[in-house]
Amino acid sequence: MASLRDIKSRIVSTKKTSQITKAMEMVSAAKWNRGVMNAKSFVPYMEKIQEVTASIAVGSKDANHPMLQSRPVKKTGYLVITSDRGLAGAYNSNILRQLYQTIQNRHKSNDEFAIIAIGRVGRDFFRKRGMNVVLDIVGISDQPSFDDIKAIASSTVGMFSDGTFDELYMYYSHYLSAISQEVTQKKLLPLTDIAASKKLTSYEFEPNAEEILAVLLPQYAESLIYGALLDGKASEHAARMTAMRNATDNAKELINSYSLKYNRARQAAITQEITEIVGGASALE
Repeated sequence: MASLRDIKSRIVSTKKTSQITKAMEMVSAAKWNRGVMNAKSFVPYMEKIQEVTASIAVGSKDANHPMLQSRPVKKTGYLVITSDRGLAGAYNSNILRQLYQTIQNRHKSNDEFAIIAIGRVGRDFFRKRGMNVVLDIVGISDQPSFDDIKAIASSTVGMFSDGTFDELYMYYSHYLSAISQEVTQKKLLPLTDIAASKKLTSYEFEPNAEEILAVLLPQYAESLIYGALLDGKASEHAARMTAMRNATDNAKELINSYSLKYNRARQAAITQEITEIVGGASALE
């Protein structure tokens, strides 16, 4: 049985741990609130650029661009969005597990795919397994701006355009609520899933659809990446906030358990001392 000193030491250390997890929960809650606001504020822009792009790409007869056309798939690209740090529950592991299983099922060699990693956890995961990570970026702000990922987004779109890979899928965590996030797979390129808008807005464009699409489609694809990153950041902060709250609750349960053991051990020690005193007094009579 542990001594009173050992139990007391465990109580003190667990209390310190609970203070740390509580502080991390509060920090994550503040970041989560801003992250959700950033993700929601980006939605109107995303909807509008998708409407305009669909209007030109689907509604124009002379619209023609390589990013809109499927081609024989010789190599597949995977863009995965994870965090730079842990302590976020199953946030990273859920994304990496689904992508890893997908790669194992679809491909027989590393020559058939390429990975673009946003986040240190995802990059290190695939590099340790000897997989082909062709681009990566780490150290992104908790409240990222488009400038933070413009280079990797532009390079990713450029790699599709120059034939480095023939299709591109994106894996990230979609934010549903503070306690629920869903791993999402989205086909990013080619942009064959653009549907015509149901809105009756008509656009006049010049000089022609092809020249406009040459500028608009790369921006649209980059915006999809940025929108997924904002969504992923909101999910990350929510997952870390929930994980730290659970850790704090578990610490409180441990403290209560240790306190009960401490009180019982102390009571047993007091009872033992009283018994020895009474026994000694009886022996002197």
